[in-house]
Amino acid sequence: MEIRWLEDFIALAKTRHFSRAADEQNVTQPTFSRRIKLLEEEMRVTLIDRNTLPLSLTPAGEVFLQSAELITRQLRDTKERCQEIRKQEESQIRFISTQTLFLSFYKDAIEPFCNSINMDMDVNMKSSSWLGIDFVNSLVNKQCDLMLCYWHPAINFIRALDEEQYEHLVIGQETLIPCSATDSNGEPKFQLPGMRRKPLPYIGYYENSFLQPIITHHLQRQRDVPQLQTLNENYHAISVKAMVKEGYGVGWIPKRLMSDTLNYGRVALAGEENWHIPLEIRLYRSRFNTNPNLNQFWQLLKEHISRTNQLL
Repeated sequence: MEIRWLEDFIALAKTRHFSRAADEQNVTQPTFSRRIKLLEEEMRVTLIDRNTLPLSLTPAGEVFLQSAELITRQLRDTKERCQEIRKQEESQIRFISTQTLFLSFYKDAIEPFCNSINMDMDVNMKSSSWLGIDFVNSLVNKQCDLMLCYWHPAINFIRALDEEQYEHLVIGQETLIPCSATDSNGEPKFQLPGMRRKPLPYIGYYENSFLQPIITHHLQRQRDVPQLQTLNENYHAISVKAMVKEGYGVGWIPKRLMSDTLNYGRVALAGEENWHIPLEIRLYRSRFNTNPNLNQFWQLLKEHISRTNQLL
């Protein structure tokens, strides 16, 4: 049984006339009559008394009319609710962020801004475990609307986001700082650049992460060659931070993630400012994304940065 048969029957019950009901359903009368006949065959009962003028419903037809109206009304209401859900999903902003930026920047900066403009983000928490290239692929494949990430010229995989198709906003500044646990005197256990005969144990990142290419690029350009021996590699700064705190070695960690820990005195800077690495916090989106909420958010964020003359 097709839903349109029910709609045909309701129209016929209302007009009591095959021709007028067919016009109302935008079909020819022969087609309309055939569908009513198919409906009766499906129900195995006569629903229309064709011997009266105007047409009338049989007792079975009266009972069937009540059910037909209930079914079509429920279907219409359900369809409307489903369309509302679809519209909400299409207008919702899908957001991805690295684990470190979610912990050290999103909660403190972006979330409060979203609250101030009464806008929600659909944050994909699975993205916190992704590799660097996974973020770019998600944006390119239209699996997200916004990508929050670190930026530095040494991060090669971000170059896939060419300026013709993608745009970005610089919404924050960050610094990678070399850190070490402290000794009993409150001094760093490991101090850059280290000695050739006794390299410093290095807690680093995998090459396909966001941060390792940045660190490698910076260290290669230092006058004093750092004497490091890789002890451990990680994808996330929170893991590097944990191992540094336990005294396993020296590691470069985003300053926002380390600010409280440095104040406690268990961890200290392991090098002078020349070992500090500046980088940007950027928000990327496709120029061709038509999500109305995304466009509104992007414009309000640009206005906020322009008006306050400061980043998030």
